[in-house]
Amino acid sequence: MTPNAASSGPSRRSFLASTAVATAAVAGGVPLLSACGGSDGGSREGTTSGKDAKKILPAYVAGNVVKPDIPSKNGSAIGFTSKLDLSTLKTSVSKKLGKGGKVTIMSPFWGSPPKQNNAYYTAMNDLIGVDVVWQNQDGNTYDQKLGAVLASSDVPDVVVVPGWNMGGKIPSAIISKFADLGPYLSGDKVKEYPNLAAIPTDAWQRAIFGGKLRGLPMPAPSAPSMVPLYRQDIFEKEGYEVPKSCDEFMTLAKEITNARARRWACLDMKWTAFQAFGVLSGTEKPLGWNLVDGKLVNRIETEEFLEALEWSRKLFAAGVVHPDSKMGKNAPDPGPKFAAGEFLIYPNNISQWWGRTAEQATQNPEFKIWGMDVWGHDGGNPTLWAEQPAGIFAFVNKKASESVIRDVLAVANVTAAPYGTKEYMMTNYGIEGTHYTVKDGVPVKTDKGNIEVMNAYIMVASPAATLAHPDFPEVAKGQVEWQQRMGAFAKKSTFWGMQITEPARYTNLSNDAEQLEDDIVRGRKKISDMQQFVSDWKNKGGDKLRDWYKKLLDENGSAAS
Repeated sequence: MTPNAASSGPSRRSFLASTAVATAAVAGGVPLLSACGGSDGGSREGTTSGKDAKKILPAYVAGNVVKPDIPSKNGSAIGFTSKLDLSTLKTSVSKKLGKGGKVTIMSPFWGSPPKQNNAYYTAMNDLIGVDVVWQNQDGNTYDQKLGAVLASSDVPDVVVVPGWNMGGKIPSAIISKFADLGPYLSGDKVKEYPNLAAIPTDAWQRAIFGGKLRGLPMPAPSAPSMVPLYRQDIFEKEGYEVPKSCDEFMTLAKEITNARARRWACLDMKWTAFQAFGVLSGTEKPLGWNLVDGKLVNRIETEEFLEALEWSRKLFAAGVVHPDSKMGKNAPDPGPKFAAGEFLIYPNNISQWWGRTAEQATQNPEFKIWGMDVWGHDGGNPTLWAEQPAGIFAFVNKKASESVIRDVLAVANVTAAPYGTKEYMMTNYGIEGTHYTVKDGVPVKTDKGNIEVMNAYIMVASPAATLAHPDFPEVAKGQVEWQQRMGAFAKKSTFWGMQITEPARYTNLSNDAEQLEDDIVRGRKKISDMQQFVSDWKNKGGDKLRDWYKKLLDENGSAAS
């Protein structure tokens, strides 16, 4: 993770942001998988939920080693706001569970991978009792490498697969290539690995693939993660009020904007518009469906979807959006111009709240970023939608021996240790004095730490979603409390929490929708173009896909409650 930050369980957007690498577009609906059948040779499409899932899932045993300063509520992360005292760190793994075997792990990596036998890897392997050999691959092109490896007969012992890489043939490869971990983790068996037992059940539900418990999950908050971030310091200086409706936002945006002075109100606010108008999630295909009055409705068929696009378009038309946003997805990093005050509001992942704060702390002490509460478009409470409780998974090779599987679980039991433990500090920060130092209760990575302690072991398994910034505890508190307030308005759509793959014939059905959204918002296309797109979508397979989802729902029920 980044120095001085703890934010386990990220989505693609937040993972990339929190590891300080180039941001990438949200995967607009990658097909995720689990099968209806209980056998490996069963259906390659569908899901597993309800009674079938209950037989498979590990027992949940809440961890009691460390008590968070702010407990989880309404799907939020847990929060820690106190300084770190290394002398009071707890031990969550009382004995080495690893038996000294060798385990190869292929994982995406953002940045330059360190050498294999570096001090961090050596210390982690000694702590676990397993010789982990990393096969780190460029995270930006990981899907290509993943496809090639899974198509071959030479599959590493462990392969990490982020949800956004589960397109094409990857889902069926997961079923055919990876082991069932149920015999080691289902029910009370997980109690042999206490930190894995403390992973929330919702995250394990997402780890069921092909009717079997195949994945080790990285939990994530189900509370919303897309925050309208704003320059609180400038708001206070200028006397601006945080808006509580779309009309108030427009009025404020016009007041802020002065193009001659190179100040605009905001960047593209489409993601906030979707929240304000209650539009179903577009981050994953199954989340775009919801049962309304007995009929499954897709997000692009709703009036709210069109209204959100229209309001976003009006912001561009009013000239209150920074010119960079007209460039679309490839606009430059917003950080420098946000810090310079060229625009005051932009929607992004909650991880940027801390990231921007840390960036500006020394060079711009007046700078203060904060998160607006999402408003309902008409000034009432918003209707928000819960996010998936896990999105990155580690899988074990089907050919692995029992000793290798148990060594992998020994690794996972350490990497899933909670914040405030010795194992967590080693996993996320490395060796004190070598990879980090602590001053006034704040751990700061050394140059060696920034090179060696990056996105490696955290990819195997993680603890319940956690926010902890010892350097900026007020930010961690603000983040968790924002999630709790917004989580109170978050509903679970019909297919929330389920691993689903759509039939291959529908894979590309809505591929062009996001580009059309952006074109409409920027005035290059009209609302009527989206209405035509939806009509074509229905005729090309949207209605048949709806029937497929309805059958899936009738057979399996919903995991949302």
